[in-house]
Amino acid sequence: MKIFKEFREFISRGNVLDLAVAVVLGGAFGKIVASFVNDVLMPPIGILLGGVDFKDLSLLLKDGSPAVMDGATVVSPEVPAVTLNYGMFVQNIIDFLIIAFSVFIVVRVANKLTRKKEAAPAEPPKPSNEEILLAEIRDLLKQK
Repeated sequence: MKIFKEFREFISRGNVLDLAVAVVLGGAFGKIVASFVNDVLMPPIGILLGGVDFKDLSLLLKDGSPAVMDGATVVSPEVPAVTLNYGMFVQNIIDFLIIAFSVFIVVRVANKLTRKKEAAPAEPPKPSNEEILLAEIRDLLKQK
């Protein structure tokens, strides 16, 4: 039972809950950015590059061969071509750079807002009752 109590205390800490919310929002944000890259940004870039779709870019390492049949019997099975698919890698790098830039902008704006709050001059604290009383005594002594 002690382990469940410790686990409940661990989960109920503010940092863990904040992290869970950040992970969920980060996943949703990643989907939005991925959609932006795949559906909005990459098609015009592909057109500018001559109709290239980055996901389809690959380098052929070894040709494949079709299946050889003798009637209904397979003599040799189909051998697929061996390719190095670097297009998805390029696509993922572009996704990463856009996500990293977006997070940078969000953090930068948050930091500016925090600095503005800190830069605002705070009211000087009101003097305590003792300080007020001592100031009155001082003023009375000056008058005599």
